[in-house]
This record gives sequence, structure tokens and C-alpha cells, in this order.
Amino acid sequence: MLSSRSLSSLLLPALAFLSLSARASPHSRTIQTTAALKLSVKINSSGIKDTVAADRARVQALIKNGGNPSISAANAQLHYTTEIGVGTPPTYYKLLVDTRSSNTWIGANQSYVKTTTSKDTGSQFSVTYRDSNTVVGEEYLDTVTLNSDLVIGNQSIGVASAGSNAGLTEGIDGILGLGPVDLTLGTSSNAFEIPTVMDNLYQQKTISSEVFGVFFSPASAGDTTGELTFGGYDASKITGNINYVSTTSGFIANRYWSIDQSISYGNTSILSQTSGIVDTSLTAIMVATDAFNKYKAATGGIHDDATGLLQISSDQYDKLSSLYCVSSQRYKHHSKEHF
Repeated sequence: MLSSRSLSSLLLPALAFLSLSARASPHSRTIQTTAALKLSVKINSSGIKDTVAADRARVQALIKNGGNPSISAANAQLHYTTEIGVGTPPTYYKLLVDTRSSNTWIGANQSYVKTTTSKDTGSQFSVTYRDSNTVVGEEYLDTVTLNSDLVIGNQSIGVASAGSNAGLTEGIDGILGLGPVDLTLGTSSNAFEIPTVMDNLYQQKTISSEVFGVFFSPASAGDTTGELTFGGYDASKITGNINYVSTTSGFIANRYWSIDQSISYGNTSILSQTSGIVDTSLTAIMVATDAFNKYKAATGGIHDDATGLLQISSDQYDKLSSLYCVSSQRYKHHSKEHF
């Protein structure tokens, strides 16, 4: 969750599915259509301690400066990448999938190939991320092919100038921005805001609902693949029902996919309702330090220098209570799931 206070890691959840929407009840049409895009998932870390430290630094960077809304996914501990085609015929680029920025751009490593559908808008684009990584270049409109069922005409594409790559390495050519459109404000020299990939998929009636779902296999499965579903979610990847939660109006958090939530450990409240960001690039749930200390006291855990997390005895593990996250509904993490 977000606060002006320092942040600590609460737990490492076995998150396998996430559905994001701009509204509590997303815009939808009568005919339901969805299409999926395959993802590759990489953990960009040498150990749990490094992962926790990087997650904490990523969130603290978000809090520190409200002027630059986007956070570079280049330093995230979970890297989701996918290949998309640009142009006609399409040239394919390996892009990092990012839910905390909204501009889609290419050219960090592989050069842009112009085709008959390429249109130079005459605009410059510039995105400065919160970790000071920057990308600048020309803004084009072009056909974007996510897969055979997801083809977007006249999609805004930033083409990075030589040497401008926002810190991306390892053959990644750019970013597929899936955050709210407000994050594009001020990033184009000739436009107030830039319609995102999700905006155009919906406006061009390629998808029937303004929803996308993200799935990746649990680390224990030894599987490094995932799936990004546009227009809904893959029901085969979940059990139970899907509930929609209103996005927050809280400062800073309201510019992202964010919700209001409180947290209780058993019958003990450890965090009153506050705003928090839903971020696919984080592996841990981050809470304000005072809330973490309440959780630590309630469980009897002690800090483990090797992992940066809490350590408990077998007897304490057997006595753990459930953790409850409350937004519009009450969600229960059973006692053995949060340690």
C-alpha cells in the first residue's frame, strides 16, 4: 500500500492471476470477445533478499516524486515480455509489458522498419521514468499486431532515438504500456494525451470490454510462460467468481491501477483503509512500516538477514491466523499462505 511513510515487505504471495480494469464495472458490449497474447516471464534477481530490496526501492521511487508518473519497468524484478508486430507486413519486436506506464514504444535495440502503414505524426515523444531513465524520439502511427485476433490500426508508437533506451537491456526493444491513459499526459509535443493500446482495441471494437487479465505460472511450477488476455480473462486459469473493485481517488495512486484496501491479521487491524497500486512487476505486498511492525508483533516473527523477510518457528507457524484484505469485499489469505 502507499504512504508517505517508509515501506516494508509483508509477504511473498503465490500470485498467479490478476485482472485489471479502469472501472468497477468496465464498459462492455453485448457480444463478448477475448484474445490472448503469450508472455515470457523472467525473475530479474539473484535471490529473495535482492528481490525484496528492489521492490521496496521501486515503490519508494514512486512516492518520492509526484512529477514523473511512470516508473521504469527496466529495474523491475519480474520481467514480462512479449513479441508484437509493427507495420504491414509486420516487423516483430520484443517488448516489456508494463502496467505502470502507458506509452508504447520501440527502438531500444532493434531499429524501426517503416512500411506502407507508417505515418510520421511530426510529434516528438518523451517519457521520463521515476528512476530517471528516459526515452525520447519520434511519434508514429502504425498498424500493431499483437496476434492474428488483435490487430490495431493507427496505433501511436514511439520510436526511440539512437542511444535512448530507458535502461532496457537483454535484447528488449521497448515497452508495451498498459497503464491508464492519464499517464501519457505531456509525453507528446502535439497531443494532450495518447490513446493507449487498450483504448484503441476497445474503440476499434476489437475487444468487447475494457479489461485485461494477466496470468503467470507459480514459480514452483518451473514454468516461465504466462498469458495476457485482452477483453476479459481466461476462466480456465481461476476458480470462483471475479469481483470488480472501484479504482481509488487517493493522491498519487489514482494515476495508476489502484484500489483502497485495509488489512487485518485475524481480528487485529494492522492497516486502516488506504490507497495502493496493483503492479505486476512487484513480487511482494508492500505496506507502511507501522503496519508491518503490527504484523511482526502479532506473528512473533523476527527479521531474517538472509532474505530480508520474517522468520518464525514451527510452533509459531502452526498458530498463524488468517490475513484479511478488505476492499469492496473481504478476501481471506489462509494462515499458511502468507508465510
